[in-house]
Amino acid sequence: MNNSRANPAKCKFKVAAFYAFSDLEDTVLDTLISRIYKNKKSLLGTILLGSEGLNGTVSGPESDVDGIIQILSSVIKTGRLELKISWVNKQAFRKFKARRKNEIVTMGVESINVKEDVGHYVEPIDWNDYLNDQETLIIDTRNEYEVGIGTFKNSVNPHTSNFREFPSWVDKKLPKIIKERKSKRIAMFCTGGIRCEKATSYLCKKGFEDVHHLHGGILSYLEQVPEKESLWEGECFVFDQRVSLNHSLEPGDHRLCFACGMPLDSKERAHRYYVKGVQCLYCKDTFTDDDRKRFIERQKHYDNLEKQLSKNQIKDEL
Repeated sequence: MNNSRANPAKCKFKVAAFYAFSDLEDTVLDTLISRIYKNKKSLLGTILLGSEGLNGTVSGPESDVDGIIQILSSVIKTGRLELKISWVNKQAFRKFKARRKNEIVTMGVESINVKEDVGHYVEPIDWNDYLNDQETLIIDTRNEYEVGIGTFKNSVNPHTSNFREFPSWVDKKLPKIIKERKSKRIAMFCTGGIRCEKATSYLCKKGFEDVHHLHGGILSYLEQVPEKESLWEGECFVFDQRVSLNHSLEPGDHRLCFACGMPLDSKERAHRYYVKGVQCLYCKDTFTDDDRKRFIERQKHYDNLEKQLSKNQIKDEL
C-alpha cells in the first residue's frame, strides 16, 4: 500500500483524518448521522459525533471523501475542522460506522470543555524548538503501545494503556516530574492533535500554566518537517489497516496481531511464538485453546476471502 503524497493521482483512495471541537445540538446530530449514511457512497472508516464535536478517519474515492467532509464542515459553527489528507492504493478500513458518543475522544472527565479553556498551538515547523528546549517538558499523550513503536526524542511517556488514564497520571505524577526537571512550560503531542488538545484543556483546568500542544499532531509534523531535520524516532501508529506510517507517511513495517491487537514489527512477526492471526509473543499465554481454535478458523476465512477479492478490496493486515 503506497501513500504517494507527492503524486496522489497515482493513488486510488483518499484518506481524511479530521476532528473539531464544536457545539453540536441533539437535533443536528440526529440529522447529521442520517446525512452521512445517505451520502457515504463507498466510504469506509469511522466517524464519531457528540455534543463536543466530531472525530474520525475515512477512506475512499476522492469525490466520496470530499462530499462527506463538506457535509461535516457545514455543521461546524464554532471552532474549525482540523483535517489531514493522505493517499493510498488500498482501502485503509474494512467497514464503515458513524455513531454518537458522549465524548469524541474519551478522557472520562465531564467538566472538560476544550472550547472554553485550552493550551496554545505549536505549529509543526516550530516544534523542534520546543523539543530542544531543556526548560520545556515534552509529554506524549498516546497509549503505551503507540509510544513503543515511535515517539519524539526526549519526550515523557506516561505509560498509559488508554486516554482515560491520563488525568490520573497528571494528578499523581506530573507535579513531581515538573519539580525534578525544573520545567517552565509543558508541550504535548499525539497522533493527529485531538488527544493532546483535550489534554491541555485538562491541565489548564488543574491550574498548570504555559501549556502547549502540537497543532495537527505527529502526522502534520511528518508532513511538514523534512526528514533530515526531524527529531521523530521510529514509526507512527495509526488506527487503520496501515497500522504504522514512516516519515514519508507511507505504511511502515508494523502489522497487527489479530489476536491481541498489538502492533508487531518484522522481527516480532518472525518470532517463534508468532502464528498469523492466532497469537504473538505478547499474547501467547493469554487465550484459551478454544480461543485459539476460533482464531484459526477466522484466519482461514480471511485467507479465503483474500483469494476471492481483488488486491484493492482487502489488505493483509497481519
